[in-house]
Amino acid sequence: MSTRTDTTTLPTATREIQLASRPHGRPLPENFRLAGTELPVLQDGQILVRNLFMSVDPYMRGRMNDVKSYSAPFSLDAALDGGAVGEVIASRSADRQVGDAVVHSLGWREHAVLDAGATTPARTDLAPAPAFLGALGMTGLTAYAGLLKVAGFKAGEVVFVSGAAGAVGSLVGQIAKALGASRVIGSAGSPEKVARLLELGFDAAFDYHDGPVAGQLAAAAGDRGIDVYFDNVGGEHLEAALSALTVGGRVAMCGAISQYNSTEPTPAPRNLMQAIGKQLTLKGFLVSGYWQHMPEFVETMSGWLADGTVRYDETIVDGLENAPQAFMDLLDGANTGKMLVRL
Repeated sequence: MSTRTDTTTLPTATREIQLASRPHGRPLPENFRLAGTELPVLQDGQILVRNLFMSVDPYMRGRMNDVKSYSAPFSLDAALDGGAVGEVIASRSADRQVGDAVVHSLGWREHAVLDAGATTPARTDLAPAPAFLGALGMTGLTAYAGLLKVAGFKAGEVVFVSGAAGAVGSLVGQIAKALGASRVIGSAGSPEKVARLLELGFDAAFDYHDGPVAGQLAAAAGDRGIDVYFDNVGGEHLEAALSALTVGGRVAMCGAISQYNSTEPTPAPRNLMQAIGKQLTLKGFLVSGYWQHMPEFVETMSGWLADGTVRYDETIVDGLENAPQAFMDLLDGANTGKMLVRL
């Protein structure tokens, strides 16, 4: 068992971001609070982690509402949580040594005390530690499992990805190309993001601000249409994809970021009946249902990263105090690739 004995240098308190109030619509700075808190004494089997990077992700918006969902809502006046990677600085577990890099779910704070079994090693021999919150972590598995296990992508097919310059979407497009897609189309929210998608190997990309999504997608897909739609946005994008999908097409419903801040019910796609005549499959999924594929994914993705087949972007914001703004900026599409906060 590795236990750090020089306790005089270990922190006894830390800072965290708490949920001060529940947002109505778009989150505001006053919904968050930076607070100090005492760290609990380390118990047998536990470790103390100094967080290096934390993730902010769109799904966190839903947890800020006090409604029943697939994940418990955040509690008021308590720290939020989410993915983080950090360094073990004290250990009372034989499974984690001081100096180890680990991934865990107690982000939104500078230090975390947790059971060693609630962490996974960050294989920094494969990639830098932050990649285990993105391309080699939950984000990457979401892209991989959504495209292959949910949508059943096959070589030669045409794939459309919305939110394609984001952390998940950019990986979906590159994975599809690596596995033999005949054409990959992406939508994004700025000319700079469109240009980046083309650099990453997308065959076509468009800025959804430039006109109706349906028209731009039809122009990009041509008479061939699309076989797979990886949906990160919902709304108008989903409606456009239903029109462009071929018979037997599949939709992997990963997110609907266009609706996360809505205060009124959002209309369903007006052309949903096309799913009948085209015999479409629309399947929503959560990455938590696909953890069994993580070893396969890490082996495959680490090879792609090593040989440059897949590249990833990170938008990094410094300082825990700036984490709420980073999250709000994420919902506004300010990031390219994975949005991270460096602590």
